[in-house]
Amino acid sequence: MGIVEYIIAWLSANAGKLIWLAAVIIAAVIISKLVSRGLRTLLDRSQVPSASIFINLARVLIWVIAVTIVLQPVFGINPTTLITALGVGGVAISLGMKDTIANVIGGFGLMLGKVIQPGDLVTVAGTTGVVKDITWRHTVVKARSGDEIVIPNSVLNTSSLERVTEASEGCVTVPFTLKSGTDLDAASIRMIATVGKATAEYAADGNPPLVKFTGFSPYGVEGEIMVFAKPGIFASTVRDAAVRSLAGEEFLEQRAATGE
Repeated sequence: MGIVEYIIAWLSANAGKLIWLAAVIIAAVIISKLVSRGLRTLLDRSQVPSASIFINLARVLIWVIAVTIVLQPVFGINPTTLITALGVGGVAISLGMKDTIANVIGGFGLMLGKVIQPGDLVTVAGTTGVVKDITWRHTVVKARSGDEIVIPNSVLNTSSLERVTEASEGCVTVPFTLKSGTDLDAASIRMIATVGKATAEYAADGNPPLVKFTGFSPYGVEGEIMVFAKPGIFASTVRDAAVRSLAGEEFLEQRAATGE
């Protein structure tokens, strides 16, 4: 018997199994898409955080059920036997995938406990930004610069997390030193007006610049002016505009550092 005849004979003998396998795969694909779409819509309408970890879990469950359905009739494998074998090997697998398992459990802990949700403005692991998504393995935080930082969920569970406001996240500080003998109130009013005008197009509405004095130095009174940037504006852009506007002011000490 040639190869072609053998293939035809094999297909004829297993036609029923192949049809059943194809039907289950097609059904799983369709159901997976419908459930994912419906679940995403449901999460968007509810107060439950809309993160891909829930949708991915639903997809995994659908495919696990699909595999279980075809094991016995198509491959002749008893699902109970397979589950028992997986249970025995589960210990070895878990040891090799402990980091992944920690990330998965961490992701569910973060979401179900509502510790962090997509859209939150947070500072974690030295990164400040908006939580874009929480997957089964990691959390994506989008910084003001547009960069997306990927943080493993296990790190989030063991690191301090700070929720911040838009005003504090967009706060840009410019340090300064007033010359000795300068009227602090008059200098403050002048700097607020000057910097406010220079940064008007970058500053958040309803948040004018603030001047805070922080201490003393051999050159005079030290302080900083705070400007609150709009979302999406780089801190460097606001700082540049503020510094340019203050350059040349006679009441500011602009001596270069000498290291003495």
